[in-house]
Amino acid sequence: MQTGTGRGGPAQDDAVQDDIVQANPVQITTEGGPALAEIDGDGAAVRFLLVLTHGAGGSAGAPDLLAARDAARPLGGLVARVTQPYLVRGARAPGSPVRQDAAWAEVVAALRELAPAVPLIQGGRSNGARVACRTAGAVGARAVIALAFPLCPPGRSPAVSRAAELRAAREGGARVLVVNGDRDPFGIPGAQDADRVVVVPGETHALKGHRAVIAGAVAEWLPTVL
Repeated sequence: MQTGTGRGGPAQDDAVQDDIVQANPVQITTEGGPALAEIDGDGAAVRFLLVLTHGAGGSAGAPDLLAARDAARPLGGLVARVTQPYLVRGARAPGSPVRQDAAWAEVVAALRELAPAVPLIQGGRSNGARVACRTAGAVGARAVIALAFPLCPPGRSPAVSRAAELRAAREGGARVLVVNGDRDPFGIPGAQDADRVVVVPGETHALKGHRAVIAGAVAEWLPTVL
């Protein structure tokens, strides 16, 4: 890993933008290009590693990701918020899930070197939640935090449901927390699709408000998987 000096790619996901100034990120080399990771926490006192990522075309500083970070830090989490390679190079969409997942696995492997002896929890919002679910078994994640999981594209048949990705994470040995807004046009996963489903009243897919509620849901759940 190398220390970088900036960020690339667009910084919007449902009009959500960073609300903090980002420090110089760590750069991680993958076959798909460099990724960037913003790391918060004390490696000497870490109890678990939490790796989070953005939605398609989004930002690692999205409010719901920051809420998850805020929940993890007091519990001893070393938190890495990752900007994936496709976004670093300026693409707006992740492209092939196979290549996206392969790059993610490389990112996680590099980050685990920072805290190799502690449990790994990974997660993300929207498309990032899908990546975290799809790769949970392969990277050995103990649990997944799926924020604004995009169950079914708006206007599409329920047959296009992505619930299988949530179930794949559980079948791979991970426990899954879902946090979705009750007005999310992508829908809300059912109780059978995750270990816990939290529905935030008044929230859309952006999950850009109720930050304390989101942080509280994550903070309440994390001790149950550690």
